[in-house]
Amino acid sequence: MFVRRARVREAHHPESWRSWPFSVPCVRDVAENGVTFTKPVTMLVGENGSGKSTLVEAIAEGFGLDSHGGKAGRKYASSRPKTPLGEVLELETTSAGAKMRAGSRTGKRGFFLRAETAFEMIRNLAGAPGYWDADTVRMSHGEGFLAVFHQMLGARGFYVLDEPEAGLSFSACLRLVALLHEIGESGAQVICATHSPILAGVPGADVLEVGEHGLRRTTWSDLDQVDHWARYLANPDAYLCHIVDR
Repeated sequence: MFVRRARVREAHHPESWRSWPFSVPCVRDVAENGVTFTKPVTMLVGENGSGKSTLVEAIAEGFGLDSHGGKAGRKYASSRPKTPLGEVLELETTSAGAKMRAGSRTGKRGFFLRAETAFEMIRNLAGAPGYWDADTVRMSHGEGFLAVFHQMLGARGFYVLDEPEAGLSFSACLRLVALLHEIGESGAQVICATHSPILAGVPGADVLEVGEHGLRRTTWSDLDQVDHWARYLANPDAYLCHIVDR
């Protein structure tokens, strides 16, 4: 592993926690208590707007990954303005993480998939040196995403993913689960924000549920997302009767 904990610098005054993003429960939780990473694969699971994307973006910035999305060591990544949380978030690294962060730009191994820029990145970086050779421009979104994942998540490194399930079918999500499990077992570290119960099921992953409560460790079977999906698939009308006139 490369990062063992994320926390907000002590010098950051709590009075500013009333404004965004510190008004978001999960960000406030990290500001007050920090968050510890205990396993190679961590899944942050929650609804849209719960703050999970804000948190993983700041973690990516803290490790020196390009905040717009891309690989570690990208030439101009460090010159981009940081997000409000990224400005004050500190990462406590392992010895391997400290060595990688202090090493040469070309020696860094990592990748950040940012939800808002993912499609543009996959289209624009196809064939660029150090990225992927596959012609993702001619692929479907799902095929392109999987090609990128297999190319960019192959080396032992630090990987931050923001809702990578976008554009993936059920079977494609399962393939990504297998890949995340494989690279976690091989010495990489993955921190992934998702609202997919499929991705949340990576074997052996540390599952953190994000919501109005802030952050809490849980198990896959106890996730609200898993419960709602199971109930919906078993009886769609129990949900649809509240939103669809029939």
